[in-house]
Amino acid sequence: MDKHDGHFRDKDENSELRAMEIFVEGFRSSGDENAMDVSGQLGFERPDVNIRVDDVHQNDEDTSSPSLSVRASPQDSPDSRASTNVTSDQMNRASDLLMAVSVSADTNKTRITDLASSAMEELLKMALEGEPLWHIDGDSESLNGFEHMKEFGSVDATLREIMRMVEVGGPQCLPNLEPNDESPSECTDRPMLPKELEEEHLHAEASRQIGLVSTNPASVVEWLMDVNQWSLVFANIISRANLLQVLSTGVDGNYDGTLQLMTVELHLPTALVPTRESHFVRYCKQLGYGTWGVVDVSLENLFPYPASGFRRRPSGCLIQGMPEGCSKVIWVEHVAVDNRLVQSIYRPLVISGFTFSAKRWFAALIRHCQWLATLRARTAPTHDGVLLPQAGRESLLKLAERMTRSFWGDISACNENQWMPLPIRGAEDIRAMTKGSIPVPGMPPSSKIVFTTSIRLAVPPKRLFDFLRDENSRTKWDTRLFGHIIRELAYVINGNNPENRVSILQVNATPEEVEIFYLQESFSDDIGSYVIYAPVDALAMSGVLNGGSPEIVNIFPCGFSILPDRPPLNGHGDVPGSLLTIAFHIIDLASTEEYIPPESVKTIFKVIAETAFLIKAAFTSDNVQGNLAGG
Repeated sequence: MDKHDGHFRDKDENSELRAMEIFVEGFRSSGDENAMDVSGQLGFERPDVNIRVDDVHQNDEDTSSPSLSVRASPQDSPDSRASTNVTSDQMNRASDLLMAVSVSADTNKTRITDLASSAMEELLKMALEGEPLWHIDGDSESLNGFEHMKEFGSVDATLREIMRMVEVGGPQCLPNLEPNDESPSECTDRPMLPKELEEEHLHAEASRQIGLVSTNPASVVEWLMDVNQWSLVFANIISRANLLQVLSTGVDGNYDGTLQLMTVELHLPTALVPTRESHFVRYCKQLGYGTWGVVDVSLENLFPYPASGFRRRPSGCLIQGMPEGCSKVIWVEHVAVDNRLVQSIYRPLVISGFTFSAKRWFAALIRHCQWLATLRARTAPTHDGVLLPQAGRESLLKLAERMTRSFWGDISACNENQWMPLPIRGAEDIRAMTKGSIPVPGMPPSSKIVFTTSIRLAVPPKRLFDFLRDENSRTKWDTRLFGHIIRELAYVINGNNPENRVSILQVNATPEEVEIFYLQESFSDDIGSYVIYAPVDALAMSGVLNGGSPEIVNIFPCGFSILPDRPPLNGHGDVPGSLLTIAFHIIDLASTEEYIPPESVKTIFKVIAETAFLIKAAFTSDNVQGNLAGG
């Protein structure tokens, strides 16, 4: 792995973390005055998706298969969110927050500035300290919750007593925290806890990632502070981000001292895990020459509304310039979240903190740096030494990036996606939605339909990724290409891993067929893997390879996201099982933006059920050696 694009863990963790501490004391003593539903049903509690081809054929014979009115949200499901109010609710939250900030504006700005300054102090300590704040075991780190409360808790006496209870066991007499209550304190089995400990539905997640990226600190800071660039760089995590208000601008033409009020919605690549929404303040501070800190912190402690099931405790990163135009990044994620609506299939992975960890943010940052390096490279060898013209390679990479961003946006549970379960037996975990309409010459407008499901497979993620990305095994799961020969016409490697690539796949065509090309991007990182593809006609592909604009090409992405079904041991290594999300994007002449007829519902179910069945069958133990080799 290239030293500029990888992770590292030095032998002496504490001494390495102190590499930046020279800037911390300077920051602390600087005295800077500026411091500071129609998305609907989330599904049923089912341990796995039980899709059977028998159900497909049985439902094919059922002429009474119901239609799907996508805009009608179920009202009686306990796991549903009334998404008819999702957009307005989000707007009301932002409006309430802006109103709270605007009332007594000067006072509130001071309070927010103080909060941001304290958050930066906490971020510095969490980024730079080792034991005992962090328990470090090889590449795995876990936050010591009691040490954190002792360091940053607001009710010191109570926290000390809680720690003493844990150490000696049994109930203790705790000090009375009510200043106006003169009654003596009583020994109880359940002591009065600080406010943050009484939020019983919020689960704390904390993680830290340290590594190098092949870009300078100024670029990283700009990507974080420009909300549009932030949304693009981390498109596989961010569904939507908005800048609500700039409370303080930077100095000397940079972002030093910038204070922004922001909102964000974060997602996983599946429709079965609720998104995380937060309103927070982001503060950027130059800590020394070539060293920056960017911290986020939610505003619930200052403004009770908008209430939220997700709160960003001081989180963010330190960025330090390194030789050869690189940056050392220490990324910290520390949040409190309500995970009660997470489906059981994803619960172990999500509750572990793995899915929204610092490692995932850092991996996205590395991927963007690699994409930029590949985009700017003067030459890039492809299959059999073929060289694509630079203009064509740039257009191809930009089209692939547009395809992957569209895919991420299409398969998540974000508020914009108005998912509904299919009204068919055995299809409770299959979701479908319409995504607007497109004009077809000489015909009524056609609707775009996205449908998806997630399943568990007893197959290691790496093995599943290799199977799905390989053009030679595609006819084993893609029913539309049975009997065809597929070859990888050319590819561009993105980064140092040859498996991370943008490919052009060519499907052999009979005289009666139109020649088809597929644009495919496959890549994996420390969190998961993706295989994303879309059909592109020969004329459009020719235009792209000759440097034409990728923005005018219609792209309807389909594909897969792969996550481990449990957190890897010690934070790294493979696991025996995978969580596979399957998603298709089609054009349907019979559907409208408001309505999917019964025939289309049955077709959706059949396509996704057969695909899931074929992928499972390919990995059946009795068939792995025989069927996969022989087709």
